[in-house]
Order: sequence, then C-alpha cells, then structure tokens
Amino acid sequence: MSRISELLGSQYPVIQGAMGVICNPELVAAVSDAGGFGLLATAFAEDPQEVRDQVRKTKELTDKPFGANLFVMNPLAAKFAEVLAEEGVGAVTVSGGSPKELIPLAREQGMKVIVVAPTVGAARGAEAAGADAIVAEGAESGGVQGFGGVSTIVLVPAVVDAVDVPVIAAGGIGDSRGYRAAMALGAQGVQVGTRFIATEECIANGIYKKTIVESGEMGTGLVNMGRFQIRALRTPLAERMIKGEKGPGNIFTPAALKESWVKGNLEAGVLAAGQISSMVHDILSVREVIEEMVG
Repeated sequence: MSRISELLGSQYPVIQGAMGVICNPELVAAVSDAGGFGLLATAFAEDPQEVRDQVRKTKELTDKPFGANLFVMNPLAAKFAEVLAEEGVGAVTVSGGSPKELIPLAREQGMKVIVVAPTVGAARGAEAAGADAIVAEGAESGGVQGFGGVSTIVLVPAVVDAVDVPVIAAGGIGDSRGYRAAMALGAQGVQVGTRFIATEECIANGIYKKTIVESGEMGTGLVNMGRFQIRALRTPLAERMIKGEKGPGNIFTPAALKESWVKGNLEAGVLAAGQISSMVHDILSVREVIEEMVG
C-alpha cells in the first residue's frame, strides 16, 4: 500500500478532485466505493449546514472513507473545517490560497491535511506549516489557476525532490498512462478532476460532459478573472472572455455555476476543465475509470 493510500484509508491512491458544485454525494461515494478517495467540495458552499448535509448524504451512500476540500478564498472555510471534523471526516485538501491558518486548525481537530501547491515554494511552505502531503498541481489542470504555471511533468519531480512528505500528482491525468507517468515522476498518488466529470455518477449537465468528450487538444483556454485564472472549455462565452471582449462579471458565483455546470446554460458561466479533456472519449462509470487507471 502506498503512503497516500495508508494516509487516507483508501484502496488506491486516486483522489477525486474538488469539482465545485458538481461534487455531488453520489459521485463522491462512487469514487470511494471503487477504491479511490472521494472528495466533497466546499468552495461555493454558503452555509455550514449545507456542508453538513452533503457529508451526511455521502455517509448514507458509502461506508468507505471520503474527504472534503477547503477553499481558502471562501470566508467560511474555517467554520466548514469544524463541521467536517464534527461529522468525522478524516482528511481534507486545502487549495485557493495560503493554507497556513487552516492547516493547524484542521490538524487540531484530528484531520489529515493535504495541500494543493502550484510551485515548489508553496509546497515547502505547506510542509513547514504541517501538511501531511502535497498535491503538486500542474498548469494543465482545470479550474482555478495562478499566473505563469508550471507543467505537471516538471512540477511533480521538482516538488518530490523538495519535500519529505508524500506527493500527489494533479493535472493532465485521466487514464492508466497518466497514472503510471505520475508514479514514474516520483508521486505516490494522483488527483483526478476532469475525467470524473465525464462519468455517469456526476451531476454535471450532459452538455458539459459532451463538450469534454468532443474537445480537442486545443479545446481549453485560460480565462482571466483578475486575481486568478480559470482553465475552461472553449465555449463561445469563454472565447469572448479569452479575447477580452467580455469581463468576468458574475460567472464564478454559486448561482452562475449551478446554471452552467448543472443546468447546461453555456452563457451563464464557463465550464472548468483541464487539458486532459482531449483524451476523454466516452462517459463511463466511476468504477470503470478507476479500474482502468490502476489496472
């Protein structure tokens, strides 16, 4: 068993990424039941009770371990951490900003903490602050990005060489080839997001899934949101934003994401996805994805 599997209590070192409003309990439970480590997302949660309800629903669907993501930019992240600990969640990932305040808070409440880091410096800082593991996330990953990111194939071995805690690779991983490549780079696990959107259990709208499946290697782009960027599928809305013809507006709010990601309104928001989209050719069950990956 890898150090990551041992840390999380999962059969395989495959962590499902925190995919915003489409991390539904059914998806999270399916990942854990298939031997991976499912992850609820709290980035767009607006009430601690919402987080509590999601955890309890997931518990009804699986008896396997699962975790949650804490998004630093959400002002309720510390409160969410307390709720997760109260509900018996054993591990969290931390992303979207400096983890220095959330790491001790979560660890004091008995949770393992895995920090998402886009640079070697961020990884070292997280380790020094007490992180149990690092997700080295390359710039080809979907969703929130910084500026001037590094590719997964460069970042992962650099982080492995820089820290003593286990490293999980993220960005551009969606099948067994990516899984094996990550291990060859020195990672002890992988975090996968986009591939799990195009699964039967994910509540993402069929239009979202279809757009991923039909995407080519140039099918995503970086949308400038001011403080950060979003790697998203090149829908007409995303194209206008990439060209500077439209500002960010309110496309990254909970309401906008539910309207676009869940209901399929492509003018309400951009569809976050990584460059691995070009290698996703079908919509499978979560179990099929994981078994192919680790097989």
